[in-house]
Amino acid sequence: MKIAAVRQRAYAMGLTGISRIKKGELIRTIQRQEGNRPCFGAEWRFSCEHLACCWREDCQVTRPG
Repeated sequence: MKIAAVRQRAYAMGLTGISRIKKGELIRTIQRQEGNRPCFGAEWRFSCEHLACCWREDCQVTRPG
């Protein structure tokens, strides 16, 4: 997901002051706001069992945002 789409999702949730936050930290902020574990880019991401996670494609790369 491109950073613009991540920011749009954050704004839709009512988050503010996010224009300079890096993609990975913004996704973790969204995860926390949703009540989820802020796990995007965690070291154990390649063994993650959450197959339906909307961040999975971006998270599973070698160097996620």
